[in-house]
Amino acid sequence: MGDAEAAPAPVDDRADYPLPPPAPVARQETVDGRPESTPAGPFGAEAPAVPQPPGGTPAEDARSRRPAPDEAREGDPAAAAHHASGAGRGGITPGPGPHPAQDGAPGTAGELPHGPADEQAAGYTGEAVRPLHEPDEYRTPPYGDPGPWAPAPPVQHPTGAGGTPPRYPAGSGSPGSAPAHGPAPVPVEPVPGPAPQAAPVAEQWRQYDPWGAPGAPLIGTGEPPKNKTRRGTAFAGGLIVALLAGVLGGGVGAYLERNGGITTVELPQAGPESTDRAPGSVAGIAASALPGVVTLHVSGGGEQGTGTGFVLDAKGHILTNNHVVSPAGRSGDISVTFSGGETARATLVGKDSGYDLAVVRVRGVSGLKPLPLGNSDNVRVGDPVVAIGAPFDLQNTVTAGIISAKERPITAGGEKGDGSDISYVDALQTDAPINPGNSGGPLVDSKARVIGINSAIRAADGGSGPDSGSGQAGSIGLGFAIPINQGKRVAEELINTGKATHPVIGVSLDMQYSGDGARVGEKGKDGAPSVIAGGPAATAGIRPGDVITKVDGQRVHNGEELIVKIRAHRPGDRLELTVLRDGKEQTRAVTLGSSTGT
Repeated sequence: MGDAEAAPAPVDDRADYPLPPPAPVARQETVDGRPESTPAGPFGAEAPAVPQPPGGTPAEDARSRRPAPDEAREGDPAAAAHHASGAGRGGITPGPGPHPAQDGAPGTAGELPHGPADEQAAGYTGEAVRPLHEPDEYRTPPYGDPGPWAPAPPVQHPTGAGGTPPRYPAGSGSPGSAPAHGPAPVPVEPVPGPAPQAAPVAEQWRQYDPWGAPGAPLIGTGEPPKNKTRRGTAFAGGLIVALLAGVLGGGVGAYLERNGGITTVELPQAGPESTDRAPGSVAGIAASALPGVVTLHVSGGGEQGTGTGFVLDAKGHILTNNHVVSPAGRSGDISVTFSGGETARATLVGKDSGYDLAVVRVRGVSGLKPLPLGNSDNVRVGDPVVAIGAPFDLQNTVTAGIISAKERPITAGGEKGDGSDISYVDALQTDAPINPGNSGGPLVDSKARVIGINSAIRAADGGSGPDSGSGQAGSIGLGFAIPINQGKRVAEELINTGKATHPVIGVSLDMQYSGDGARVGEKGKDGAPSVIAGGPAATAGIRPGDVITKVDGQRVHNGEELIVKIRAHRPGDRLELTVLRDGKEQTRAVTLGSSTGT
């Protein structure tokens, strides 16, 4: 082994940060002629064996001349061994490796001084080498050297109930105290035995973290909390809750959608308002006219029917259509139902098939409300009208429309085949819906005045009456009403005399003529003359074969239109007829005669 050089004493060139004393070097001893190393520090590293001259090292001699700091532990073998090893405080023990020789020291390089003379020559005074400044226990130690432990803040042990403070191994210090600066004690081999059971640590004895934030909780012992597991569990729980909430919400939403909610549904509604309506509105017209409208139920002779009528006066006279009461005949039954529901039996006053009008009367009924009559000559196309009746026995039915045309020549009836039941009407046309059962009902204007008597409809099958043709046809917007001016005259005659008169000119017409106009026939019925001698036409100079083309300047296209134009007047009225004879037109003045209707 080579000679080891003594390490130079460290020099502290920083006044504020003094260097620590050099690390102790393990003393070499010889056992059976072989070097034996002793741990040199707290890390247990063994220094290589260095041959020592007999007589001991200068460090040993120096320690022998100053009081040992560990003399108090004379009875402790471990402490005595520790003291003998030279690892005490202030001792200098060379570390492993070569050490340079100091200047002026005897011996060759790598050799340590031997004996007192050599120690004196090498500069050893017998005292431990002291640094220039007192060591700072809070400094940062050099690399590779053990440094001092920073003293922890004091631990305030709780008092009272809660157990006793835990015991710490001897020499290790409490958590709040700093270990002694110097080499670590020699480790003691553990004695084999049963593994101790870990006792639970009370809350007040948990370890204190000196570097934690002020007021932070104590650090518990045992395994750290498994944050990942808790986060995973929380995530799974949240996912399950979200799924359950979605399913529950969907079920509740579906239930509410199907059942309209979980509470009773209350829909918004307007509050009470005034029921008064403007007199000129449909509602106002209906409210004014309905009390004077009645429904008729007729039966007799194996037939029965339903129609409508309206009150003419307070005496109980009611105007309706002839075809409504015709099933009753002379001994049938006629029942009248008023708008309020009251019923009364009626009797026939008079009827006329040529005008399709009839009058019946009820007796012993009070509170009758006659409808006011208007003037059909004042009506203009486009005027609003309201029709009231009992279509298909639905009484008090109100429909509205306008006047579509005036002086529309229509014929109705003719079921008997001899023409005696044919009615010729210069009608008002309306688009107000009129259906079977409306016959005889009033057609009123915007002031609830009667301007016509609903009488016929043009059905899709070609029928020309509410009850004519095959089957009960419905309305297609072509309804016809007898003008009230004509109805008033006929009603007055029926009430006063029981019969109605027809204006005539005293000729027989050729109804088979296909030319434009109405042609006077060559022969009358049963071979009688076609122009009645002494009649209005004969007096005006009209002859058989003449073609009448105009009445008061209005053109006529056939015989039916000529009859309609004449019946629109009263007997005794004066008319101007345009006659075509031998290709020339002539004008003849005619005063209308009279005939009794049936």
